[in-house]
Amino acid sequence: MKRFYVTTPIYYINAEPHLGHTYTMVVADTLARFHRARGSETFLVTGTDEHGDKIAAMAAEHGEPPKVYADRMSPLFQQAWQDCGFVVDQFVRTTDPRHERLVQEFLQRVYDNGDIYFSRYAGLYCTGCERFLTEKELVGGNCPDHKRPPELIEEENYFFRMTRYLPAVQQHFEAHADAIFPDHYRNEVLAMLASGGIGDLCISRPKSRLEWGIELPFDRRYVCYVWFDALISYVSGLKMHGEDTFRAFWPTAHHVMAKDILKPHAIFWPSMLLALGLPLFRRLLIHGYWVRGEAKMSKSLGNVIRPLDMKRQFGIDTLRYFLLREMAFGQDASFNEDAFVARVNADLANGLGNLVSRVLSMQQRYFAGCVQPLEGDTPADRDLQAAFAQALEEVPQWTEQLAFHRALEALWRALDRANKYVVDTAPFTLARNAQNLPRVGAILHRLLECLYTTAVLLSWFLPETSQKMFSLLGLDSPGHVPSNLGWGEHFPPGHRVRPPATLFPRIDLHRDEAAAPRPR
Repeated sequence: MKRFYVTTPIYYINAEPHLGHTYTMVVADTLARFHRARGSETFLVTGTDEHGDKIAAMAAEHGEPPKVYADRMSPLFQQAWQDCGFVVDQFVRTTDPRHERLVQEFLQRVYDNGDIYFSRYAGLYCTGCERFLTEKELVGGNCPDHKRPPELIEEENYFFRMTRYLPAVQQHFEAHADAIFPDHYRNEVLAMLASGGIGDLCISRPKSRLEWGIELPFDRRYVCYVWFDALISYVSGLKMHGEDTFRAFWPTAHHVMAKDILKPHAIFWPSMLLALGLPLFRRLLIHGYWVRGEAKMSKSLGNVIRPLDMKRQFGIDTLRYFLLREMAFGQDASFNEDAFVARVNADLANGLGNLVSRVLSMQQRYFAGCVQPLEGDTPADRDLQAAFAQALEEVPQWTEQLAFHRALEALWRALDRANKYVVDTAPFTLARNAQNLPRVGAILHRLLECLYTTAVLLSWFLPETSQKMFSLLGLDSPGHVPSNLGWGEHFPPGHRVRPPATLFPRIDLHRDEAAAPRPR
């Protein structure tokens, strides 16, 4: 049995989910659905990161104990992802006793192996990043992500002998060219490792400064550093389902994340795994930022877009399509309303939605929804079939390469060909003469096959739309990617399809804004 394990970062609960979180979830969910369609058993883990300085500070701002705050905020993420339709196999909360026990077990194991020591340290600490920064990382004296200066902190702490494992980490990434994707992030990590500027990792915080965290099993005066805690969620999420689940899925682990947390995942995490005697993850998949106004979307900077607001206004598949089509994975992309409306209206409302409506309308008008025999074979028919055969080959290939925008481009080229086929063959004109009805029926049968293939290929990108299309076609989803088109096999003559339904209404922001109730 082939298997695929994919994780997202576990998200800080200092505010509600935003577009950056949602994109990571869309990518992970798309990959899980794709591999499932390819016949792999899949497992997806996400969750919430609930310990550390940042959460303690936010809880204090709200006048709540940290655990009360966490119990209020974590369900917002869990409910948001459920409402967005993401298929999550395990949602990990770092306050879950099962996770906390595993973190303490791992800490004790590393300590017993002699890889943790006690020392005094002074450094520049960013509360937003929850880590110490080097001078080289600062921009104008500020943290590059949080736009404020870090705090100079000097204190006694426990340290993980990370430098003991860095040569092995470097050798691994040199030997496995695909372990970090895209490749320029691998080059960035190798440059960090080659610089010699990475020291041992501070893995504790004294309770005199921070009480909110998992207590060190070997010194109750300290709590665990939040990154050492959070990264272990990728293991605890599987182990919550038993050792057999962990052993089956861990060798296939793919971690999806934004580029701002590359260092903890590419440096801290493999070092921790080596110290624990565990195999390394399969791949790190690093995406860029969604930017708005020249800055990445960030709760702290106040330029967020809320996924459930977008879902309520436009539908979740509309948002999924824009995110996957507009961003080349690994690069930054800009979110603005004009681009969103243009993309949705052109590709979804006019391209796909209009094709579905035209085909099903003609099928009802001329044949009461009853599918006719697939007869004849003209050059136009062969060109149409070739376009969708090419899409069936290219879309999975591009998806496997994480080039989601190219996969969707490939499918929409075939859809453009289908819309052109409608114009070129003109079934609406042919139908005026009853003698042409067999040809009209064959044309529409081919177009129904186009819609079937499209629904199959959309099943991992736009799952709600895919299911709606199968319902309109009166068929069940095959649940897998076929090896060939199989045209002529899906719609036996006499099969009845349903009347059309609007999949994607056109967006008119000015009209929508005018219709919105105005505050009094």
